[in-house]
Amino acid sequence: MRRDSRTILLKAGVWAACLTPFGLLAYRAATGGLGANPIEFITHRTGFWCLTLLVVTLSITPVRRITGWNGLVRYRRLVGLFSFFYGLLHFLTYLVLDQFFDWSAIAADILKRPYITVGFTAFLILLLLALTSPRAAVRRLGRRWQTIHRLIYAAAGLAVLHFYWKRSAKNDIFDPLIFAALVAILLAARIPTWLKKRRSHPPISH
Repeated sequence: MRRDSRTILLKAGVWAACLTPFGLLAYRAATGGLGANPIEFITHRTGFWCLTLLVVTLSITPVRRITGWNGLVRYRRLVGLFSFFYGLLHFLTYLVLDQFFDWSAIAADILKRPYITVGFTAFLILLLLALTSPRAAVRRLGRRWQTIHRLIYAAAGLAVLHFYWKRSAKNDIFDPLIFAALVAILLAARIPTWLKKRRSHPPISH
């Protein structure tokens, strides 16, 4: 198979995989399969897939280094944007279906409920990353782009904390702890690279 054809097929596979949860959710909505509490079901599934794809995005660089498959990098931005897509659906479910655009209630939630506060902060970070992901933004921001996009680790940490606090109210913290472990491992995998850069570019002493 030609390299271009393989790249097209792989990209189509990534699109299909990332859109499958949305398709299943839409099918459930159309067939009345959202359960007794549809809003809670949609909120959980969109949040789950936002966090799942965020972890996948973070894992692409370590997997590339281990496997030597440099072509993986070309799919990182796409998967990251799909993570934001599910995060946006998660936020809109809360904004539209749960709160019905009650801005005073939303502001009170953000200020008074910690899991809402950290979740909203994580969403704002993902929004910033999505807005600065186009190639034009990369060229315009220069070196600052990389600094901004390191915030993905903060977004992942806050999203895990949001998930943990939300599920701890129901004494169901198994999934949040799995995500926390995965994010911790992926963050730890960055430490050798960070230390190497520190040694090659030591801070200037005054």
